[in-house]
Amino acid sequence: MTIGVLTAQMHLQGVTSLKEKRSVVRSLIGRLKSRFNISIAEVDRQDSKQLAVITMAMVSNDTRYINSRFDKIIGFMRRDGRFYLGEIEREIF
Repeated sequence: MTIGVLTAQMHLQGVTSLKEKRSVVRSLIGRLKSRFNISIAEVDRQDSKQLAVITMAMVSNDTRYINSRFDKIIGFMRRDGRFYLGEIEREIF
């Protein structure tokens, strides 16, 4: 059994309120859950208007599969346009 964890920092430009930020983050989390069947949550910077940190996890029996899915997730997030991706960290156990 292999467990993959991906943590991504997002920079939201033009967001003026926490309500607006949470709307963007919740929308992204919902889209990623439904499209990629992953466990995901906002884990840090909840009180910052322009930064968000989300972490997602996936379980598989193949490390290559997890890496390819994480590549697709990162590509999907980069195409979103409502934010810029900052630091991305992958861990596979």
